[in-house]
Amino acid sequence: MTHDAARGAGIQLSPEWLSLLEPEFSRPYMAELRAFLKAEKAAGKVIYPPGREFFAALDATSPSRVRVVVIGQDPYHGPGQAHGLSFSVRKGQPIPPSLRNIFAELQADLSVVPPAHGGLTGWAEQGVLLLNSVLSVEHGLPGSHQGRGWETFTDAVIAAIDSGERPVVFLLWGKHAQQKGAAIDRQKHCVLSAPHPSPLSAHRGFFGCRHFSQANRFLIERGYEPIDWSATG
Repeated sequence: MTHDAARGAGIQLSPEWLSLLEPEFSRPYMAELRAFLKAEKAAGKVIYPPGREFFAALDATSPSRVRVVVIGQDPYHGPGQAHGLSFSVRKGQPIPPSLRNIFAELQADLSVVPPAHGGLTGWAEQGVLLLNSVLSVEHGLPGSHQGRGWETFTDAVIAAIDSGERPVVFLLWGKHAQQKGAAIDRQKHCVLSAPHPSPLSAHRGFFGCRHFSQANRFLIERGYEPIDWSATG
């Protein structure tokens, strides 16, 4: 898929990201992924988020502005929730349990009062890349689009950030994210790992991890602006 084809399909991808990722759109796995998504849609399957938002995380945070990367698994699978940013939901949707736990840890760490909504656009606009490993899902079926090619694409996104000159913070919550980030250069970047914020695992070490303050400390020590974690958008 060329840049023109991507735009023709309603997919936005900035020139800056395209310069890093354009070879991915010509690889066989991407053609297979496109064919799979087209067939699912033709079969009447409901897919989240809408196709124009598959790359919303990249649209919201250009590579030169990435300061923190949060790696999620796949989009929320309920109506109106997913909008292309990991852990984030559209305003007006109930805040999911994992995100409530993220807000609870943020409050304990930096005394940030939890917002009344679950939208994290404000983080993305500051340079927090909210990247899911898989960028689409079928309604009601978590994990349904795993193994179809998205993982290869998002590996390329992570590799592009990893190989950049600027040190960034990677927040790896849960075994899936930790495996996804296994190859990150820890000499250059700050890699913080903790259990997933899900209610099933948050009490095993996510609560008390203080990742938000640690991320800002790393950024400040290297001359970068810290993230205003209270500005969720």
